[in-house]
Amino acid sequence: MDGNGRWARARRLPRTAGHKRGVDATRKVVRACVERGVEVLTLFAFSSENWQRPKVEVNTLMELFLSTLRREADELAEHGVRLRFIGDRLAFSPKLQRQIELAEATTSERCDMLLNIAANYGGRWDITQAVRAVIEELNSANVGSEQITMESIASRLVTAGMPEPDLFIRTGGEHRISNFLLWQLAYTELYFTDVLWPDFDEAALDAALVSYAGRQRRYGKTSEQVKSAHRA
Repeated sequence: MDGNGRWARARRLPRTAGHKRGVDATRKVVRACVERGVEVLTLFAFSSENWQRPKVEVNTLMELFLSTLRREADELAEHGVRLRFIGDRLAFSPKLQRQIELAEATTSERCDMLLNIAANYGGRWDITQAVRAVIEELNSANVGSEQITMESIASRLVTAGMPEPDLFIRTGGEHRISNFLLWQLAYTELYFTDVLWPDFDEAALDAALVSYAGRQRRYGKTSEQVKSAHRA
C-alpha cells in the first residue's frame, strides 16, 4: 500500500495526513473485497525495514495502528472478516500487542474473508524463521537434513495453511516486491499501478481484477496444456 507520503506531499500536508487518509482507503478496499468474494486479503501495513523511518513518523504509525484496531475490529466482525496478524509482533509495545490479540479474538469466529495484516513483516525474515523451526525440530528428533523440503518450510511460514496469493497489487508507481511474501509469490500474478494508496478505491481494485482475469496462469506448462486441461 504505497504512496501515502507522496499523496500528502503533493497537497503540502504532513506525511501523517497521508497515512490517515490511507486508513480510509484500506477500509474501502476491505469492504470491496468482501463484496467481490475475495477469500484472503493480505495487506503490507508495516515492513521490518520501516523502523528506519523518522522516529516521529514511526510513532505516529504505531498510534494510528492502535487507534484503528480499537475502532475497526467490531465492524470487521460484523462484515464477516477474520483478522490475523503476520510478522514479528514482539517489537511492538505491550499495549499494541494486547490490542492485536484482542482484535484477533474479536473476529476469530468470522469466516467470510481472512484479512492478514503484515506488520513488522519481511519475506526474508519469514523464510529464515521457518527454516530455523524445521532445523530445530530435526535436531530434536535426530533426523537428517534430507527432511528439509519445500513442504516442510512452507508449513512453517506465517501463512501456513493459506492458499498462495493469486494476485499481488502494488500502488504508487513502484515496480518491485520490496521483501513482501517472497516465498509465497513464486507464481503470483503481479499488478503495478501509479495510483497512490490514498486514492486507491473500488474502481482501481476492479481494474486490477480485470487485468488478472485476462491472464493465463500456466505454472510452467504450455498454453496448449492449460487449454486442454480446461476443456477436459
